[in-house]
Amino acid sequence: MSATGDPIIVTHNLTRHFGRRAVVRDLNLTVQGGEIFGLVGPDGAGKTTTLRLLTGLLWPTAGTAVVAGYDIRRNPEAIKRQVGYMSQQFSLYGDLTVLENLRFFADIYQVSAAERAERIPRLLGFSRLERFGDRRAGRLSGGMQKKLGLACTLIHQPELIYLDEPTTGVDPVSRREFWDILSDLHLEGITLVVSTPYMDEAERCSRVGLMFQGRLIACDTPAAIQRMVAGELLELLPDRLAGTAECLAGLPGLQELQTYGDLLHVFVDDAERRAADVRAALMAAGYTVHWMRRTTPRMEEAFIHLIRKQSEIVDGKQ
Repeated sequence: MSATGDPIIVTHNLTRHFGRRAVVRDLNLTVQGGEIFGLVGPDGAGKTTTLRLLTGLLWPTAGTAVVAGYDIRRNPEAIKRQVGYMSQQFSLYGDLTVLENLRFFADIYQVSAAERAERIPRLLGFSRLERFGDRRAGRLSGGMQKKLGLACTLIHQPELIYLDEPTTGVDPVSRREFWDILSDLHLEGITLVVSTPYMDEAERCSRVGLMFQGRLIACDTPAAIQRMVAGELLELLPDRLAGTAECLAGLPGLQELQTYGDLLHVFVDDAERRAADVRAALMAAGYTVHWMRRTTPRMEEAFIHLIRKQSEIVDGKQ
């Protein structure tokens, strides 16, 4: 088992094609033992393919990767025994009960009778499913299905767990409960690699890798990624958003505009210096600015900023 802080995943130019299309391109990534590593990116960025490569379920087109001490080309079966993988879709047996699913996966991983007698009650308690042992998995709520999927993933006590968008489609309360469980696993020293479309979940990770069109375009702590956003952020509430971009275009010091619900996020070179100019330009065009404040960019703003920047680089090469 990899010690906390030692690399548990190391890739070098890992690449996977489907036909002529490169889904993962020249991926160079190191994940340390014991961390929660978040993998974020838009749909089609290559997150699921990356996880399947690192699980040994897909063969790479080029490049190498070592996972839990095993090369994914030479020992994919050894990797599968060392890791747990929870896919996006509910992949358990709906006609089996909660207990029957846990026993089935214990059989698959050849967990001994003595070990399962100890682990199954603990996993039921850990996932808060004690009262639902006899309920068919197909009749569980979406949140409980996710918890059961995680419990089955843990039955053989893997040192590394991959979770592919584990809370998609789950209500906010169940999503928070699921992440509380992941936090407990993190405290136990288990390494978690989680792909997620939710930026608040990305902020809970030790480090985050941002993928776009198969490439890793940023990889650092959430705080460091947030600092990658150029300029300073003014958040304001105008009476309407339509036309604000055209109104502010060409304003000195303006670097980027983003909308966030009813809010307008204006990135400028100097927030204190430009705030009055932004307000004056909008008011001159007939807008009412209900309020304005300087704030710190969050992961969502950083995500949009970095994706836009990368898109401009890609478009410039075409």
